[in-house]
Amino acid sequence: MAAQRQPSERTLESSFAGRSVSFNYSDTWVAYSIVGLRLVMAWVFLQAGIEKLAEGGFGDPVAWSSAGYLNNAVPEANPLSGLFLWFSEFAAVVDPLVVFGQILIGLALLAGIFFRFAALMGSVQMLFFWTAAWQGGLAAGFPVDNGYFIDSSFVYMLLLFGLAAWGAGRIFGIDGILEQTDIVRSNPWLRYLLG
Repeated sequence: MAAQRQPSERTLESSFAGRSVSFNYSDTWVAYSIVGLRLVMAWVFLQAGIEKLAEGGFGDPVAWSSAGYLNNAVPEANPLSGLFLWFSEFAAVVDPLVVFGQILIGLALLAGIFFRFAALMGSVQMLFFWTAAWQGGLAAGFPVDNGYFIDSSFVYMLLLFGLAAWGAGRIFGIDGILEQTDIVRSNPWLRYLLG
């Protein structure tokens, strides 16, 4: 009977906020969790983009458009409401950026290709969604629909940051293959987009 391989345990030693940090972790379970979170975030973006695209073509009055949200859903008490009203004037540009951005980000996260760049673009989109959800400013505690400061967009933004930091595109992703190519080896700056 073959011996079962036990998940290996490693120790991470780093510094955080000027203090030494050390903890044990299972590299096997970390890999599974990273791939799982990557797939979940890919689904979040793909589903959102495909739903918007399925609502109809751009310019169709019943199709999805950012203008309705930007003009009506961002509260006046939001300190950035003027910025979002300005964005609404450019819905013809914003709409395809949101829809096709979400689809492309979702596909890149799913395939693990140009993962860090896709995660950055997803984080930027989540930053805009999060700030648009503020129902007031600092004095009000940055309230959002279900509490203060934190909503799903904020959580997604942090998840994308963590996945990019771990290099999630390398685990069962195309980035792991791309990083072995001569092009990437001779242009190390490309690693900032991959991983």
